[in-house]
Amino acid sequence: QVRLVESGGGLVQVGASLSLSCVASGLTFSSYPMGWFRQVPGKEREIVGGINRSGGSTLYADSVKGRFTISRDNPKNMASLQMKSLKPEDTAVYYCAVASEDSFGIPTMPSGYNYWGQGTQVTVSS
Repeated sequence: QVRLVESGGGLVQVGASLSLSCVASGLTFSSYPMGWFRQVPGKEREIVGGINRSGGSTLYADSVKGRFTISRDNPKNMASLQMKSLKPEDTAVYYCAVASEDSFGIPTMPSGYNYWGQGTQVTVSS
């Protein structure tokens, strides 16, 4: 059974940094591109960024470029989302997700992902 578990969310002030982790089990982690998404109530889930199977390629939403960094450690079945210079508009529930094994590149839409974590709340207070 595939399981993704996020951790590291919390309440921080504007300008602070926060790091999220995602630990995967039940799959060969290195075979899958993975992504980080976020969602606020009443809005669609949006991609924050993604990383390819090897970790050598990443993509980011324009809203987080230069502030957020995605990495992965395949031997540890783990991915991370490092967030800097946080803004109130970064407040959301953050999800990690694993794409289809046959994905080409890094999917950017939620429909391209098969497995999801339970989400972790990030709140940026002004």
